[in-house]
Amino acid sequence: MLSAVRLLRELIAIPTPSSVSNLPLLRWVQAFLEPRGWRVALLPYLDESGVEKANLIARPASMSSIFDSRIDLAFVCHTDTVPYATDWSHALIAGEREGHLHGCGSCDVKGSLACFLAAVSNLDQGAIAPGVALILTADEEIGCKGMERLLATANLSIGSAIVSEPTSLRPGVAGKGYGLARITVEGREAHSAFPQQGVSAISIAARLIAKIDDDFTGERENMLTDSLFDPPRTTINIGTIEGGTAKNIIPGRCTFLVEWRAIPGEKATAVLNDLQALVLAANEDEPRAEICVEGLRAEPGFAPAAIGVLQAQLDRLLATQPIGISFGSEASRLARIADEVIVIGPGDMRTAHSDRECVPLAELEKWSEVLRELVHT
Repeated sequence: MLSAVRLLRELIAIPTPSSVSNLPLLRWVQAFLEPRGWRVALLPYLDESGVEKANLIARPASMSSIFDSRIDLAFVCHTDTVPYATDWSHALIAGEREGHLHGCGSCDVKGSLACFLAAVSNLDQGAIAPGVALILTADEEIGCKGMERLLATANLSIGSAIVSEPTSLRPGVAGKGYGLARITVEGREAHSAFPQQGVSAISIAARLIAKIDDDFTGERENMLTDSLFDPPRTTINIGTIEGGTAKNIIPGRCTFLVEWRAIPGEKATAVLNDLQALVLAANEDEPRAEICVEGLRAEPGFAPAAIGVLQAQLDRLLATQPIGISFGSEASRLARIADEVIVIGPGDMRTAHSDRECVPLAELEKWSEVLRELVHT
């Protein structure tokens, strides 16, 4: 029998950061599935840098068409990883230590893909439910661009969808949204020996950032909460700040990025609206400066589905409590077309995106067993 650990070692060895083509990994999966009786379709495209990418859909051979039939259970994995540090010399060489398999993509999310491939390879083709589909996407780590392209070009109809992300095998039945805005302060440059002739954009930005922190962090009046999440509220972060040209010049310009993750009950644009109100007030307080806010992203989260067939199955097979996820995933996109979406997979996101990335061997084995049950006729 093929094990998920053996397959994961091979998947980790294929480099797939978002800056390079994911076609080598997709062709590896295609070569794995087609001899086992699966129909596989690649949907190629060129990304913004002209790099060849593709999405993949695979269905059991009992299906006469890959695209025209409803998918009862979609197993979704993104194929790209974040870049790995140059000093992580064993990023693509899976290493086993203390009950974990280490390597780039081990939990985010090649471990999940290895479990699916192990599960279906250890079943006779006739034992796999015809409504099952494997969906592999590109460019998730840079904004779910592959999934957006897939949904725009393929007319998919999905009942239940498993979106692979490391959740320590706890079903993520809801997810926070994601928002991003850029705030720009235009002041006036002057020699620092004569500060009265200038308007410091950095000082104004600092006061505005302090106001944002006061208004958006901690407990707020009438704040919405959701106990599925930790923390159980919308969170906000000032991620980057840039400004000034020299130590002896009053800075004439400063920009900073504001990121937020909204619980599903809050509108995706609510924080942006509040930021716009703060900027309007700041412009009134600082008439010699010009402050503007530019909304860059405002993506809704997803809430638990009314139809919970998959969740009931996972409750029976895993006996774990459902959670909400605070990190971004393709689930918010799939929730537009699927009856039910659950984010789940082996490993812990807190190790991902670092040279500590790893996945527990026991979770790989358990998830392979669960997937065998889910895809079985």
